[in-house]
Amino acid sequence: MPPIRLGILGAARIAPAAVVNPARGVDDVSVTAVAARDRNRAQAFADKHGIPRVLPDYRAMVEDPDLDALYIPLPNGLHGSWTLAALAAGKHVLCEKPFTANAEEAALVRSAAEDRPELVVMEAFHYRYHPLFARARQLLDEGAIGTIEHIDTRLCFPLLLRKDIRWQLALAGGALMDAGCYTIHMLRHLAGAEPRVTGARMRLFSPGVDRFVQAHYRFADGVTGRTTCSMLSAQLLRLGFTVRGSSGSLHVLNPVMPNMFHRLTLRGRGGRRVEHVVRRPTYDFQLEAFADAVLNGAKPITGPDDAVANMTVIDAVYRAAGLEPRQPAAVA
Repeated sequence: MPPIRLGILGAARIAPAAVVNPARGVDDVSVTAVAARDRNRAQAFADKHGIPRVLPDYRAMVEDPDLDALYIPLPNGLHGSWTLAALAAGKHVLCEKPFTANAEEAALVRSAAEDRPELVVMEAFHYRYHPLFARARQLLDEGAIGTIEHIDTRLCFPLLLRKDIRWQLALAGGALMDAGCYTIHMLRHLAGAEPRVTGARMRLFSPGVDRFVQAHYRFADGVTGRTTCSMLSAQLLRLGFTVRGSSGSLHVLNPVMPNMFHRLTLRGRGGRRVEHVVRRPTYDFQLEAFADAVLNGAKPITGPDDAVANMTVIDAVYRAAGLEPRQPAAVA
């Protein structure tokens, strides 16, 4: 079977790590084209990464008959509209997180995906496909810390470039969208259930744009949770999660980039144990999962249903903190 012909919609900084480099080791995927708003930038990106074709614009990429799938790493506010366009053109989609600007738009995309069941739509929560998270989930399922009582997730880093697109309200920016979507996703997937937001507070970078968000949650079974995210953190990097149970705790350091460093620490009746798993990048496992879904019909862990659920919580946190959910960006 020939490899999936993948196009990159936007010469984004994340694209080499997310798809270009992993595709070199995944025989089922070939990155064959790129398009950007600036064709010269797209050409430079293609030359640097050995991508054979540069298309004139996003629309040409979506409509190109020689592409099977698109990777969409555009600004948050453009994810939904271009995913819809890709689906209408018969393309599979791997869309960067957050899936859309808000839950209402996510539901529209899910509906479009349901109308095209032969197409794969997958949100790029790459950490979820790595053996490190799978091992943490296995330990929880086995009762290694007893009954789960509280989950705490965090992702904080300093983004000092004031003109970065992640600070732009018109592009659905903000710390909760960029970093907080991870913390909420981890919370939900560790609990295996959907939370109710019980409170939230945030600090603003500019009017309507959050730089720090902390939210509290409760699940139907009584489990509580907290998420903390920041894009102006005083610490260089603070990322991971802690799950406290009736007979112990589980702590994972760096589930997002475990290929660089990571540590899983289990404390229970048997004492303290530290584990490490493979240091292969999360993006490799994500691209393999995407190919498996496209070629073999495997159901992605991070499909449209999961995306709608995640965006629903994000919207609820914004409202609890006194802001309205983000809005889609205008498409030229």
